[in-house]
Amino acid sequence: MTLLSIMMWVFFISCVIPVSLTFWIISLRMNTLYANAYPISPWRYLVALLLPIYLAKHGMDRKSLDKTGALAALVVGFVMTMSNYCFCVALLTFFLTGSKITKFKAEKKKLIDTEYKEGGQRDWRQVVCNGGIATELAIIFMLDNGSREQLLDFQNQYTSTWLCLAVLSTIACNCGDTWASEIGSVFGSGQPRHILTLEKVPVGTNGGISLAGTVASFIGGLCVGLTYYITLVFTHTYRELEYAQAQWPVVIAGGMAGLIGSLIDSLLGATLQYSGYCSEKKGIVDVPSSTTRKISGIPMLDNNGVNLFSGLITALIMPDFCFSYWPKA
Repeated sequence: MTLLSIMMWVFFISCVIPVSLTFWIISLRMNTLYANAYPISPWRYLVALLLPIYLAKHGMDRKSLDKTGALAALVVGFVMTMSNYCFCVALLTFFLTGSKITKFKAEKKKLIDTEYKEGGQRDWRQVVCNGGIATELAIIFMLDNGSREQLLDFQNQYTSTWLCLAVLSTIACNCGDTWASEIGSVFGSGQPRHILTLEKVPVGTNGGISLAGTVASFIGGLCVGLTYYITLVFTHTYRELEYAQAQWPVVIAGGMAGLIGSLIDSLLGATLQYSGYCSEKKGIVDVPSSTTRKISGIPMLDNNGVNLFSGLITALIMPDFCFSYWPKA
């Protein structure tokens, strides 16, 4: 790091600290005016300001985000960090593992994907479609419960627990789908099979599933659930955890959300997203033309739309699924 870069970071932090303290003073004032308001630590404001900026810059340097994606990531990261550190860590897990997985065997993926971008380079639409639902749910959680880490307890805190699991589920869904797409396309000896017809289809076809990709989707979601659980443990005392409902099932919830969300994504991709083989580009494309031969689906949604709706559906169904198996005592 050059001297100029160090000076810029020192100047930036010297500006951010007063801003975080100002926000803290405002939150304290709100706490005196409204009895149900939850006071927010100045450290949370500081982390919520600095961490998204650092990660956005890191993403641009590694070509995981373009400029518009970095700006959208700033907003998503700020909201997730302010609302609940568990949400923030879950999102970080998705972002970091997704970026690494995307670059895995990049040379082979370039031969498969006609629209492959170096490092992934997510733009604002991809960031919003992958993190928008979680951000909205995090805002609702913050308005209802304040900025804090909430233990999962269906018996005494049903609404907040539902919201926490909904946020976790949509993040795990997107992480699981990313793992499934990136791992499934380069692993395995045979072609994937269409999720509806079970017929073999070319690699990269929307709605195509494989054993490697399906297993990867569960592992990707499991990573999100595991980091969420670890954050819960580190942000609560032993006594709080001892008298609370069991928290470990959140790890399984993450894995199941990754698996189920990936399958929902495949179903939507198989039906509402067009897949065709382009004789000119020599690969699978999402837009019909005179040079393409249709494989499946209709041109209603693009990949971003499929990610958005699969995340939303997973967020709506997973909390109730978790409620059915969560230990009651």
